[in-house]
Amino acid sequence: MKTSPAPKTPSAGIPIDIGIGAKERAAIAEGLKRLLADTATLYLKTHNFHWNVTGPMFQTLHLMFMTQYTELWNAEDAIAERIRSLGFPAPGSYGEFAKLSSIEEAQGVPKATDMIRQLVQGHETMARTARAVFGPAEKAGDESTCDLLTQRLQIHEKTAWMLRSLLEE
Repeated sequence: MKTSPAPKTPSAGIPIDIGIGAKERAAIAEGLKRLLADTATLYLKTHNFHWNVTGPMFQTLHLMFMTQYTELWNAEDAIAERIRSLGFPAPGSYGEFAKLSSIEEAQGVPKATDMIRQLVQGHETMARTARAVFGPAEKAGDESTCDLLTQRLQIHEKTAWMLRSLLEE
């Protein structure tokens, strides 16, 4: 019985045959591109807030935001490399990220408590974006992507909780 070769993708001359079909890989990669764009946008917003935070919680927030943007920066690489592993190019420009991201950019320099609120919203958006990719990844048996998504969910849900806790009296 003759089998047909795995379909080629835009990024490779050699067919990819990892046990996930081309259509499934494309759907997963599209979801991961949105996750990457949200990550890059939230990274920039968090770094901006790190630079510009003021007020009585300055030291705490300045250090917390640095920890958070560093984690987001590292996550960008893992997400982009997963997209590449699936055989597709990863977006890498502000223009591409702006088209794909569901996180709004910060306008001006908000007060510290508004920064915290915006970051809570950003991390909750990240959790929703990650969850949206689970369906296609699980259906395709893509355990590698599911593992990445689980890690991202744990981080974003915990970060949202910690930030939300700062707003309680």
